[in-house]
Amino acid sequence: MLSRNECVALDQHDPLAPLRNEFLLPEGLIYLDGNSLGVTPKASVSRARQLVQHEWAANLIQSWNKAGWFDLPTRLGDKLAPLIGANAGEVVVTDSTSINLFKALAGALRIQSLEPATAQRKVIVTERSNFPSDIYIAQGLSQWLNRGYQLRLVDSPEELHEAIDSDTTVVMLTHVNYRSAHMLDLQGVTAHAHRQGALIIWDLAHSAGAVPVELNLANADFAVGCTYKYLNGGPGSPAFIWVAPRHQAHFFHPLSGWWGHAAPFAMDPSYQAGSGIKRALCGTQPVISLALVECGLDIFSRTDMGAIRKKSLALTDLFIDLVETRCAMHPLKLATPREHHLRGSHVSVEHPDGYAVMQSLIERGVIGDYREPHIMRFGFTPLYLRFSDVWDAVDTLFDILDSSAYQSGQARVAVT
Repeated sequence: MLSRNECVALDQHDPLAPLRNEFLLPEGLIYLDGNSLGVTPKASVSRARQLVQHEWAANLIQSWNKAGWFDLPTRLGDKLAPLIGANAGEVVVTDSTSINLFKALAGALRIQSLEPATAQRKVIVTERSNFPSDIYIAQGLSQWLNRGYQLRLVDSPEELHEAIDSDTTVVMLTHVNYRSAHMLDLQGVTAHAHRQGALIIWDLAHSAGAVPVELNLANADFAVGCTYKYLNGGPGSPAFIWVAPRHQAHFFHPLSGWWGHAAPFAMDPSYQAGSGIKRALCGTQPVISLALVECGLDIFSRTDMGAIRKKSLALTDLFIDLVETRCAMHPLKLATPREHHLRGSHVSVEHPDGYAVMQSLIERGVIGDYREPHIMRFGFTPLYLRFSDVWDAVDTLFDILDSSAYQSGQARVAVT
């Protein structure tokens, strides 16, 4: 087990350490919740001021052209693309993850329904432990279409291969599980789905900016994800959608708004989808929140996902080791895989009073979050987290547990 002095020494030799200075980090706070909401890039403050005071207040509507507002979704998509193994012209930043998932699922079902070999397939495969909104979107779209589509909910990653069979039309999975941080084999599962004749959609909400992703190398079909976690785009910042180049010409979805039109300002009463990835757009874009996404993305240009992943694994290894060594006498259970190839960039720990313990940690300046049942989540964002932060966080956790300094059965706040 490393000592705190050894952790400080690691910080001093950390090649990512200079990037910490690019973020606004409250003094005395250890932030382990970047897997839920990333911290604020310093550049976001000046960017927001410039946009409001000059581009909006001074230039008003002219800024759609002068300031490049109109092209923000595709320009940001091109910046984000390398982080998920995509190329320019394959990603747009727009809407929410749920809305983009609706588009991707609708588009995938349509493609499959037009192919004689797959037209009669009606099964959509996903995990029961998938993020609930993803499941809700699939349930809602299936019910609305009323064409006999049904969800096949898989109870463990080990059951996926058997569940994806000749009845499957679309597979819809989250790469890194939001609760456990279990990471699926993106390339292997994609290949298996294709061998069964199914298309696959990946949710990268807990992957983009956290773990290396190679969508094109894996020959995936569609992907969606958010920008407010590891990409530090700000609360509720627009999400992204990726469509494989081979599908773009045939990609249609029901949310055919004017921003996805081939010529939006022609004001034609008939919809004609734009070319390429632009057809994944829908309505007028939220410019202020879109613009702030760029501040987070720009920081990634100063490093690479290999370096980020190396530090992420070191941070999570350290946390697991410290918790299991220092807190061994307490009823904690690791809910995250130990194996590197199965682990994302957060660690989940079960405790019978997990909510109360987490609230005590937050009161002591160690910010994580809580997910049912009994799960305390700790996110590790290599861009701004130090090894000494991990040591101090576990030290605080040990003190809380050892002194029983938490209140069981307390009322829950709205956002846990």
